[in-house]
Amino acid sequence: MPAPAQTPAAAQIQAAVLVPLFIGGARSEPHVVLTKRRADLRRHAGEISFPGGRKDDEDADLTATALREAEEEIGLPRTQVSLLGALPQTSTFATNYVIHPFVGTIPAGLAWRLSTREVDTVLELPLEAVRAARTQTEIERRGFTFTTDAYILEGQVIWGATARIIEHLLERLSATPDGRITLKTSS
Repeated sequence: MPAPAQTPAAAQIQAAVLVPLFIGGARSEPHVVLTKRRADLRRHAGEISFPGGRKDDEDADLTATALREAEEEIGLPRTQVSLLGALPQTSTFATNYVIHPFVGTIPAGLAWRLSTREVDTVLELPLEAVRAARTQTEIERRGFTFTTDAYILEGQVIWGATARIIEHLLERLSATPDGRITLKTSS
């Protein structure tokens, strides 16, 4: 996917997301956790995203933002996250956010507590199925129709910044023979 045109970082809204991963399913394979945002939200309504949001003044850093937002949006306790590292920052086009993605492993089988204000549902998707679901599709937003790279899986369309973050994740993620998930450092 091509890199978006860059706005000066100072003008962009700083945000962070958590990219939660776990080993699970019948084949004991890596899964990614995403949220489907409520359809009545003002920004990114009904879209698939990672738990996250803008940095608050109280957040010590952007890692703290990602962990706080995951706890607020899906009830993921910070103590259950083992951080692996960060992915390249990703900008949004329409809303002027610069997103800092942090990857962490979590235990399988957690019970989600959704923020009724923001989250419609949680998706737990096998990463290999996500990888195989990469395609191009037409999206219509604000009266404009355009073709974009996307992942279409289980009736859900993952596109935009979330799709670009997934692409970075798939480029850098690997699993060890003993079932641990690792993140390659960028070169």
